[in-house]
Amino acid sequence: MEVLIVEDDPLHRSYLHEQVTAALPECGTIYEAENGQQGEVMARTHCSAHIVMDLQMNARNGIEAARTIWRERPDTRILFWSNYADEAYVRGVSRIVPNGAAYGYVLKSTSEERLKLALRSIFIENQCVIDNEVRGMQQRSFAQTSGFSDSEYEILMDIALGMTDRAISDRRHLSLRSVQNRLQQIYSKLEVHQESDHPRDEAAFNLRARAVTVAMLRKLLNYGALEKAEAELQHWLRGH
Repeated sequence: MEVLIVEDDPLHRSYLHEQVTAALPECGTIYEAENGQQGEVMARTHCSAHIVMDLQMNARNGIEAARTIWRERPDTRILFWSNYADEAYVRGVSRIVPNGAAYGYVLKSTSEERLKLALRSIFIENQCVIDNEVRGMQQRSFAQTSGFSDSEYEILMDIALGMTDRAISDRRHLSLRSVQNRLQQIYSKLEVHQESDHPRDEAAFNLRARAVTVAMLRKLLNYGALEKAEAELQHWLRGH
């Protein structure tokens, strides 16, 4: 067995190396990559390796690296090891996992025993392991009553990028009315609205900007998600 650790923090890489060695005596070789970009290259070179992947990294984050690796080898087993249970990360991981893939999402705050159990469960027993906090976020994220549909989440990201209703309509192949209806649903789910008792005639908020702020505070959006969305927007603009 081979394991590839993809983590940009040297201390965390060292810690993971120790835990993999302790949890998986079957492991013959442990490789290390300093970021997602290196991780993709090494995953191609060592195509039988199971992977432990950080999410927040410079030079390509864990979600983008995992997306590429899974596209090339959908049977790869990946354990995401992260500081964050933000909805942006949870949703991002959930959307790229191939059908039937064994993977895990474990927080860095988890105990050594829990991490070792996750390593063996995923890499040896071909099971999925998701921390309770992450699982709860998944359930809230995709709940029908208050969670965002994929279409609503895309439009939330688009307004965070500064796009107009008409540009969103063009990009998402929706009517202008459909975009505006989805915006109203987003405002409702984020509980963003004008203050009815505002003392002056002018509106208290720009609802689009307020929605983005609330989404950031609730961890629906984060830097990594916006960085990826900006790259996709620039690709769309070049081909438009």
